[in-house]
Amino acid sequence: METLPFLAPIAADLRRVDEVIGARLESDVPLVRRVAEYIVAGGGKRLRPAVMLLAAGASGYCGDARFELAAVVEFIHTATLLHDDVVDESGLRRGRKTANAAFGNAASVLVGDFLYSRAFQMMVRLDSMRVMHVLADATNTIAEGEVLQLMNCHDPDVAEAGYLSVIRRKTAKLFEAAARLGGILGGVTGELERGLADYGMHVGTAFQLTDDVLDYSGNSGEIGKSLGDDLAEGKPTLPLIRTMAVGTAEQAALVRQAIVDGGRGEFRRVLAAIEATAALGYTREIARAEQDAACHAIAPLAPSAYRDSLLELAAFSVARRH
Repeated sequence: METLPFLAPIAADLRRVDEVIGARLESDVPLVRRVAEYIVAGGGKRLRPAVMLLAAGASGYCGDARFELAAVVEFIHTATLLHDDVVDESGLRRGRKTANAAFGNAASVLVGDFLYSRAFQMMVRLDSMRVMHVLADATNTIAEGEVLQLMNCHDPDVAEAGYLSVIRRKTAKLFEAAARLGGILGGVTGELERGLADYGMHVGTAFQLTDDVLDYSGNSGEIGKSLGDDLAEGKPTLPLIRTMAVGTAEQAALVRQAIVDGGRGEFRRVLAAIEATAALGYTREIARAEQDAACHAIAPLAPSAYRDSLLELAAFSVARRH
C-alpha cells in the first residue's frame, strides 16, 4: 500500500484497518478468499478509509469502532472495483491483471457480492442505525451512478452537468459517506456533519476529474492502466465533453465519432484535439474548484493535525500524477 506523507497522523490506524480487513476476509470457500485477497492486496491508497479516519480524528473520536467502519468502507469500494472491471472489460488495474482477467468474470462478480454482504454484516455488528442508513444510501446511490455511466457509454450528447452528476454518484458518494461517518462517530453537530459530507463529495469529484485528465496525460506505468481506456470504452468524460463544446466543427465531429465507436483507433487525433482546445487544463480548473469547495466546507472544524491532513488530501486529489 502506498504511503502518503499527509496520512502520518493515522498511519497506525491504517495498519489496524488492514488487520481488520485480513480477519474479515475469512471464508470457508477458498475461491472467495483468493479473489478477495488478490484485489484488496493489490495496492491502492486506501483514501476512502483514510478520509473516514481523519474525519473521525478531526471530530475528536478515538474509539475502536473506527477501524471496523473504515474496513467496511474499503470493502464497499473494493466490491465496486470488482464489478466495474467486469462491466468495463478491464484487463489492468494498478499495474497488474484485474481480478476478472485473473479469475474470470463470474468469480469477480460473485466475490464482489460477498464483499458487499460482508460489509453489511460488519455494519450490523456496530449497532448504529445512523451508520447503516448512511452506508445503505451510499451503496444504492453508487449503483445508480454505475448504471447511469453504462447508459452514457457511446453517447456523445452527455452534457457537462450530466457528467458531473454521474461522478458525484459513482465516485464521490463513498468519499462523502466516509467523511460523514467520521463526524457521526465523533458526535459532531449537524452543521459540522454536513460540512464533512460536503468535503467528501467535493474531494471525490476532484479525484475523479483528475483521473479523467490522467487518462489522456499520465504515464501508463505510473497510473497502472493503459492510456485512453476511457475513450476505448466510449466514455464521454469531461475532457471530451469540453473539446466538443469549444473545438472546431471538425474536432467536435472527430470526438463524437470516437465516443460512438469506442476503441483506440483515433486516440492520437483525439488527443491532439484535446490539447488544441486546452480541455485538460479546463478539467483541472474544475477539479481545483472542487478542492477549494472541499477546504471551505471544513473551515469550521477546530484546528488539528487531522484537519490539516484533510486539507492536504484535498490538494493531493488534484495534484497527483497517478
